[in-house]
Amino acid sequence: MKTGDLAFILGVIIALVAGIAAALAGAIDPSIAGIIGVVLVILGVVVGFMNVKEKETEAFLVAAIALMVTSAVAGWLTLDLIIPRLGTLILSILGYIGVFVAPAAVIVALKSVYALAKK
Repeated sequence: MKTGDLAFILGVIIALVAGIAAALAGAIDPSIAGIIGVVLVILGVVVGFMNVKEKETEAFLVAAIALMVTSAVAGWLTLDLIIPRLGTLILSILGYIGVFVAPAAVIVALKSVYALAKK
């Protein structure tokens, strides 16, 4: 398994576990949340550099934008009215996925701008 693939799998697993833990516990200790955030950012940077090839750039950036927009929508919380904590759980997981995906999107966007500038 390649480093970039491992970084992606770890990032998704950490984001899911942290999101579930934060939603169920109500919050994560700020120092632990900070460490999780730093780890997700580092993994996102690795994914941005190693996993996304030039031909995949557009699709990746569209998917990243979709994930980041949906992670910022508080409308998920209305689901808590139907199934307690479901909206909180989804919002928490998407928030951590956003922390993971955002640095990868920045790296891929910068690589794309650089490639366009070279032409």
